[in-house]
Amino acid sequence: MKFEHDTQIDSPRPEVFNWFEHKGSFRRLMPPWEVAEEVRADDTLEDGAQRVFRFPLGPVKMTWVAEHLGYQPPEKFEDVMRKGPFSSWHHVHRFIEKDGGTIVHDEVDYRLPMGILGRIFGSRNVKNRLTRMFRARELRLIRDLQRHSDFRHLPRKKILLAGASGLIGRQLTAFLDTGGHEIWRLVRRPIRENTNEIQWDPANAKLEEEAIEGFDIVIHLGGAGIGDKRWSKSRKELIKESRVQSTTLLAKTLASLKYKPSVFLVASAIGWYGNRGDEILTEKSSVGDGFLPETCVAWEASADASRDAGIRTIHARTGIVLDACGGALAKMLLPAKMGAGGPIGFGKQWFSWISMDDEIYALHHLIMSDDTEGVYNITSTEPLRQKDFAKTLGRVLWRPAFMPTPPLAIWFLYGSMGVSLTTESQRVMPNRLIESGYRFQHRRAEDALRDALGKWRD
Repeated sequence: MKFEHDTQIDSPRPEVFNWFEHKGSFRRLMPPWEVAEEVRADDTLEDGAQRVFRFPLGPVKMTWVAEHLGYQPPEKFEDVMRKGPFSSWHHVHRFIEKDGGTIVHDEVDYRLPMGILGRIFGSRNVKNRLTRMFRARELRLIRDLQRHSDFRHLPRKKILLAGASGLIGRQLTAFLDTGGHEIWRLVRRPIRENTNEIQWDPANAKLEEEAIEGFDIVIHLGGAGIGDKRWSKSRKELIKESRVQSTTLLAKTLASLKYKPSVFLVASAIGWYGNRGDEILTEKSSVGDGFLPETCVAWEASADASRDAGIRTIHARTGIVLDACGGALAKMLLPAKMGAGGPIGFGKQWFSWISMDDEIYALHHLIMSDDTEGVYNITSTEPLRQKDFAKTLGRVLWRPAFMPTPPLAIWFLYGSMGVSLTTESQRVMPNRLIESGYRFQHRRAEDALRDALGKWRD
């Protein structure tokens, strides 16, 4: 069987081929609804290089081993499946010059397992999945190259990133890598050999100054997950301390360096504003009351040493990131697919969201723009009431979304954490991000959800 797909790009062929040569291209090209775990990957597309990853196939995890061959830059490269779910798989990536731009021609020859039975029962499903997958790849490739071109005139940066293994960190690391930047990771575990990793221990205030000397940009996205577990007293302490301790250590260490970075970006959250009903919230709004506002205030203040040392310091107050593989949306999908994804309570609370692509592109915009500093709300320009968001998700999934979920049920399942995160109202607007010149990829929740789930209208 054969599948073909063309992607037309305005960028010149060497630039497009170079994007694929970066290790992060695999993560960026993976469909946003596919949960894939990279086990091992060589840092090249040359003949014999391999990439090993796992992905769920029903109730089990399937291992895919791909080997590269046919390496002819900037014209083509190929990969064949050495181990995986197909009887055979041979993918040729061709890069064709056209009118100053590039056509990426993907040609996949494959055979399904189980012979004629596989062809009878699986061919249509596989073709549909390939069509969705390559459409997602096309959109991501075009958009990423466009965003990189905004700052192509600037020198490539040496970037240190804490929290690279998180939901946002994985995508940001991959995106920055495909832009040609040199990426290093701050990790708590022992470092792996021959990797760009630096070890630190925030809980015990251990970070070697010499190890982080000379970086252009430092990004800190780390901290214990806010929505991962019930909020016991000890869990609350961990959520707050993991952010304050690590940010304080990093800020003070950066401030003491001889060669300081030009930018220090620290994650924050719209939880800073608390439960505010219908009030329109901007970066100039006052702080709210409760656990999350108190945590965010301490979190942002812990970067004061960096700011006082003259480092351009940015706080990214992120809304609810729409990603099908994790976070709030991943938790919503199962009940929504079962037709039980209706409003929570009366559904009048405001839901301030941001697509994963806009989250990544906005952070990139902020660190690469010389005149950005201080607090920025990273949210869409069009927040929705929760009941309207539920209806939108139901429409995208072709499922009813009218059955309400009482807050008591949320409390029973997730405790005070669940109630706080699902019933508090925050109508947040990204005024400073707009003023900085950022262009949104997704202004409407429906467009963001269709991209995230591969549910486009034909």
